[in-house]
Amino acid sequence: MEKSVRRRRLTNKSNAPRIVARAKFPTGYGPFTIIGMEAPQKLSLTREPESAVILVHGKIRKGEAPLVRIHSQCLTGDVFHSERCDCRAQLEMALRETARAKSGIVLYLPQEGRGIGLMNKLKAYELQDRGFDTVDANRKLGFEADHRDYKFCADALKTLGVTAVKLMSNNPDKVTQLERAGISVVERVPCRPLTSRHSSAYLRIKKTKMGHLLD
Repeated sequence: MEKSVRRRRLTNKSNAPRIVARAKFPTGYGPFTIIGMEAPQKLSLTREPESAVILVHGKIRKGEAPLVRIHSQCLTGDVFHSERCDCRAQLEMALRETARAKSGIVLYLPQEGRGIGLMNKLKAYELQDRGFDTVDANRKLGFEADHRDYKFCADALKTLGVTAVKLMSNNPDKVTQLERAGISVVERVPCRPLTSRHSSAYLRIKKTKMGHLLD
């Protein structure tokens, strides 16, 4: 009964994301609670509601800033261990560090290929094999260098009662978007795991063309 009351209290705003599932989630990194969160309505007739899988470690206390990682889904890296990117290494680092923190949150978002989708990401891979870098490949396909939007993430954090975070990220655009959406980033924590030599060109483009802080 207590859980259902708390869930209603967390999602009482009509535009706020709603918690649709919550369960204990033991992992090799430590104990988490896994939460499924969804926007209250579809964005259009053809698109599903925005959603996120959220792992929470420890207790989220009012006024505290948990360690937070916002991670975009990368099937090729996270599942198939691709060395074209550093996504899996960053995810593993995020899980390890949030499990060590007093309180930590990992938001896992279905924003494959920086928001262009899995099939378009594979088309971008094909272009990269022909000499395009990751940014130019996206543009060749008619997309921006990065299509991701973090407004839903900010709303999801607010649903959890979080208004200030220590953000584990190298991407200054995440900081800007979260703060614009009402989440205070009190500290940016670098996310620089060891990576393969195969991802060196990918990381160089992140730094030189996308402004990621990789020094």
